[in-house]
Amino acid sequence: MPKRIIFTGGSGKAGRHVVQYLVDHGYEVLNIDTKPLDNPKVRTLITDITDSGQVFNALSSYTGQHEFDPSLRPQKVDAVVHFAAIPRVMIVPDNEVFRINAMGTYNVIEAATKLGIRKIVVASSETTYGVVFANEPRDPAYFPLDEDYDVDPMDSYALSKIVNENTARAFAQRDGADIYALRIGNVIVPEDYTENFPKWFADPGFRKKIAWSYIDARDLGQITRLAVEKDGLGFQVFNAANDHTSSNLPTAELLKRFYPNVPVRGALGEYETLLSNRKIREVLGFKEEHNWRNYVKE
Repeated sequence: MPKRIIFTGGSGKAGRHVVQYLVDHGYEVLNIDTKPLDNPKVRTLITDITDSGQVFNALSSYTGQHEFDPSLRPQKVDAVVHFAAIPRVMIVPDNEVFRINAMGTYNVIEAATKLGIRKIVVASSETTYGVVFANEPRDPAYFPLDEDYDVDPMDSYALSKIVNENTARAFAQRDGADIYALRIGNVIVPEDYTENFPKWFADPGFRKKIAWSYIDARDLGQITRLAVEKDGLGFQVFNAANDHTSSNLPTAELLKRFYPNVPVRGALGEYETLLSNRKIREVLGFKEEHNWRNYVKE
């Protein structure tokens, strides 16, 4: 029998690609979102994640495709993947970013654990490292950014993600569930390679704030699948990034030009990402499939 996943935010930029990856690998997926997903193999249940009652109902509902199916009785859900969120600052007021993201995540994790779902994967963010949405240009404490870093952002979006990580940790301790938070880098979809990468190469300083990190949406699908299938780790935080930076310049040159005063811990490969993905490679077994060099002519 295929594993059943309830996926929140599957209609978004990253979510639609991750959902498709999961479907392609044999999972049955129910999408929870405020807008439909254009995918004939996935049903969307329109749900407001800030309403706890709606979330409890959605996570305990029938996950199949059609209201005329032979049985509409809910069946066992193997995992919840929670991507639904306001995706950055400056879309809605700051307090709404925090409210929707923090309360939405609390509601999803609470409902999942109380309904007996033992695997939850939560989308966190590279912004937790405090550089991306800082009020003024800000150097990190060191590179590469790893999961042991003392995260200290000042913006409402990254703050909501740190609260979400702590919420996940609390429920994992309370209920013994496996809850993994993915600190996702800048999500790249296939069309970005031709539309945006040449512009970014021409202006290497443009992506300084995100330390030139990126994650191909399809590789994010792989990471999500690996997280769903890896049991027994309790609460964990994983950076989700591709192996290289999104720049055509060597990593050492980027650091020399744009972060000359930031210490570097350990040796870095010629083009190695500054949002460390070592943990997902070593613990989850991630193997990159979509390096930008496969799609962009320099």
